Amino acid sequence: MTPDDRTKLWMYEHMLKNRYFEHRMAELYMEGKRPKFDLAKGIFPGEYHVSAGQEPCAVGVAPHLRDDDWCGATHRSHHVAIARGVSGKAMAAEMLGKKTGLCRGYGGHIHLFDMSRKFSTMGIVGEGMPLALGAALSYQMRGRDNVAVTYIGEGAANQGAFHETLNMAGLWKLPLITIIEDNAWGVSVSKKESTAVSDNVVRAAGYAMPGIMVDDNDPYRIYEVAGEAVARARGGGGPTLIEIKTVRMEGHFMGDIEQYRPEEEKSALPENDPIPRLRARLETEGVVTGEALTRLEGAVRIEVESWIQFARDSEYPAPEDALLTAFA
Repeated sequence: MTPDDRTKLWMYEHMLKNRYFEHRMAELYMEGKRPKFDLAKGIFPGEYHVSAGQEPCAVGVAPHLRDDDWCGATHRSHHVAIARGVSGKAMAAEMLGKKTGLCRGYGGHIHLFDMSRKFSTMGIVGEGMPLALGAALSYQMRGRDNVAVTYIGEGAANQGAFHETLNMAGLWKLPLITIIEDNAWGVSVSKKESTAVSDNVVRAAGYAMPGIMVDDNDPYRIYEVAGEAVARARGGGGPTLIEIKTVRMEGHFMGDIEQYRPEEEKSALPENDPIPRLRARLETEGVVTGEALTRLEGAVRIEVESWIQFARDSEYPAPEDALLTAFA
């Protein structure tokens, strides 16, 4: 199963949207935080986790999902949200704490939720997995052919929630697809220093499910294995564990100076950037011309700028709004 040309172009467009969105939000984030960095200052306070580099993990999976499937992500989630079709305007507004945000500004960057897209995020490492497990169980009990997808980082594979979730999914053959985004770093701790096995995908065998490795952050290969996993789950074949060797282009959070990361690894990041790699591939394959891609890139910038302006222009919630539900 390989993506057709339309899907390939869709992948590139949504990878671009995420990258430019992260770039512009990073600029907003630093407003008011100079010359001395203070994460509590500015119009975008708190931690900000950038997903640049991990875009293939999202665009390879999203085309296989229906609107009524469940999709849950981590604290580093914007690439998944954009690929899932979450409103960029509402997401940007939520990150700035505005009342037009996904949750009226209550959740912020780490706790995004959009019931219309069956999408959620979780700030606690690994704890989005039981939520997706519940969705998968619900689908099975109602005799529906939906699937639930949960994204985690490689560090979450050492959490109890990971093992308990996979055990139940394997036991009951639930339509759960777990995506491990292995960027090799759990905050500042390398995978080699924290995990007994070299690849977490080998753990799938202990829970009676297929385990599939994608070792080069390739959106085409992710599309292929995700398509097989979704088809298996919809057909009653049970869960799948997919591990993707991806790349974290930035620090754990904005302001992280990454003293723990080897200089040779940091210097290699530009050549491992999946966006220029995919752009070159599309041209080489004859999917689209370079001129058309340049026009697309301009259109993406204009669209994302409209998200940013919407968020800037939106009002903050009034103090009494704290007494309302987020979805009133």
